[in-house]
Formats: sequence, structure tokens, C-alpha cells
Amino acid sequence: MSRPPLAVTAGEPAGIGPDLALQLPRLLPEQRCVVIADRRLLAERAAQLGLAVELADYRRDGAAPSGALEVLHVPLAAPAQAGELNPANGRYVLNTLDAAIDGCVSGEFAAMVTAPVHKGVINNAGVPFTGHTEYLAERTHTQKVVMMLAGGGMRVALATTHLPLREVADAITAPLLDEVIRILHADLVHKFGFAAPRILVAGLNPHAGESGHMGREEIDVIEPALAQLRAEGMQLIGPLPADTLFNPDKLAQADAVLAMYHDQGLPVLKHASFGAGINITLGLPIIRTSVDHGTALDLAGSGRADPGSLIEAVKLAAQLAAR
Repeated sequence: MSRPPLAVTAGEPAGIGPDLALQLPRLLPEQRCVVIADRRLLAERAAQLGLAVELADYRRDGAAPSGALEVLHVPLAAPAQAGELNPANGRYVLNTLDAAIDGCVSGEFAAMVTAPVHKGVINNAGVPFTGHTEYLAERTHTQKVVMMLAGGGMRVALATTHLPLREVADAITAPLLDEVIRILHADLVHKFGFAAPRILVAGLNPHAGESGHMGREEIDVIEPALAQLRAEGMQLIGPLPADTLFNPDKLAQADAVLAMYHDQGLPVLKHASFGAGINITLGLPIIRTSVDHGTALDLAGSGRADPGSLIEAVKLAAQLAAR
């Protein structure tokens, strides 16, 4: 029996998501993907880009003709123009996510891959929305999820995500670290196939606190949390100064890095991955990968959008689903 296809949501209709999705048959001809989007939107964007792409309606009981792009049609609320946001289509974006989530939960799809959405326009549509990660957690009734990005030979997970910097120190608690590290460790084992994952853990402060002279979070919070988990057999190295953690020798000895906050770990990874980074949501009962970039409204419909991140996200989703 063949493996179920991957679901690919095309994201914000005015952004580059549709442009990228249209390139899947050419760039990944052997991988069966079902793009969840408005079929007319894809046809119009293909014409705008000068792409000769055959669109075929998705059928659960059979694949599309060779070289065609399978489409699960979700209708737009209003016509979409490349580069022009329209709050009327905010709910449409969530409808595509719902179709992918429901299909993954039921087993119809093996995994879901998401093109970028625009948080602002969804909120402007009157729907409170903080991001893909939080929405997926709510829809799958998952209490805690962890954001991890992969690229440039690294996997970097985050203890905290979209917090103002002044709130980060208060958010770093022993219960939080315990929960995040357990999720990270479990998915490295069960989804990525590492029998005994080695995780580098960054400190919060410069020089990992310099023995308490630059902050005590490492001494009072991080190290005790790591010690408890080490006693259970986890391989946790740290807390390490973030400015020296990301060197090749250290990274070669690890399977993942845990950074304490968003801009501690992700600038390094995004510099190294050169537009081919991948976002993975850990802790979900389904597999979800995503691009690591935004909607790039200025590039939509121009033919200049780089599909590298989406292609890598699809490849990883397929690998995780196979495992």
C-alpha cells in the first residue's frame, strides 16, 4: 500500500506561497504532494508567472496524472492579487490549515507542510491569531509545543519564542525547561531517529552568567533543571555561552541545540542555511514542517521567489513520515 501524500498549504494568497507551491511538480516530481488552496488562485498565479502547470483535482483514491499538481480546492472569499493583502481572505487561510490538520489527524495525509501566512491580515479579519505553531497546538489539543528550525547543518530549538526580550528571563523557569527538553528529546528519538540525542543547551546571560557575575539564571534555574534530566539519562551539555556554542567542533558533537530565546539561536541558523531553513513544530501528534521565511509580498507574482526552503521542508516532512 502506498504511503499517504503530503499536504502543502499555500498560505497567504497574496504572498509567495502559491508561487512556490506551483513549482513542486517540477522540483520534486517523485514526491506526491496535495496543495491545499483555491484552484483558480493557482491557475491565475501560474498564468502570471508564465508556468505551464497542469492542475488536477485531488482524489483520495488515486494520484493525479504524472507531472500534474494535485489540488484540494478551498475557495477564496474574494479574488486575490499578488502583493495586495485582503482581510476578507483571512478565514480562507485558516480553512486551508484546518483541512491539512484534519487530514493528518485522520491519516489521509502523512504530514503537513506550510507556506507562510500573514498574521496581521488574519487578525484584521477579526480572528485572533498569533501564528501557525499556536494554532496547530490549539487545533490538535496539544498542551505544549516547541519550535525548532533546521538548516546549515544545525537543529536549533527554542525555550521561548515570540516574547519581548525584557520578559524572557522571567519566562525561563525550571518547569518550562523540563517540559521543553522532554519534548525536544522525545521527538529527536521518535521522529528523527536518534537513539540517544545529544543536546547543547545555551545559557541565558553573556558568558553563561560568568559564575554569577553576569546573572544567576544559569546557577539558580538552568543547571538544576539540566541536572535532574541528566539523572534520567539524557545527554545535555551546558549551560554554554551562546557566543561560543555555535562553533563547528561543538556542533559536530551534538544532534540539536536549545537556545533560550528567539534571537539567540535563529540568526546563526538562518545565516548558515541561506534561505533553505526549515521550521518544525515538535510535540504535535502529527508531523508539521514549514518554510522559515515570510510572505514576501514584494516578490509575489514576480518569478523571483526562491523555493529552496519549501523544497527542504517537503523533503524533511517526507523523511519524518517514512520513519
